[in-house]
Amino acid sequence: MANNTINPDTLLIQMRAMAAQIQQKQAAAPESVDKADSFSELLKQSINQVNNLQQEGNQLATAFQKGDPNVQMSEVMVSLQKANVSFQAMIEVRNKLVSAYQEIMNMQV
Repeated sequence: MANNTINPDTLLIQMRAMAAQIQQKQAAAPESVDKADSFSELLKQSINQVNNLQQEGNQLATAFQKGDPNVQMSEVMVSLQKANVSFQAMIEVRNKLVSAYQEIMNMQV
């Protein structure tokens, strides 16, 4: 059974680990990786992680609906909540990016 507790410290550690991976890639080949690529790669990894959480939650829900004795209702609910929280966080990031883009576009040069 997977550990389905939501811990902000764990999320922060995971985000820092992803950032460290990007920095290691930059250190390995600094001439081939620019800042836009590293940001886009980090964003892509984050979106994929949210997608994986949603798929995991849906798979558990389907297994529970089919009557799998190894899947408990609490496990399904926690998994779906993790997916929901991560999705909401991704929406907030998107909103901040759109807001920053709009602010930059409204700047007078």
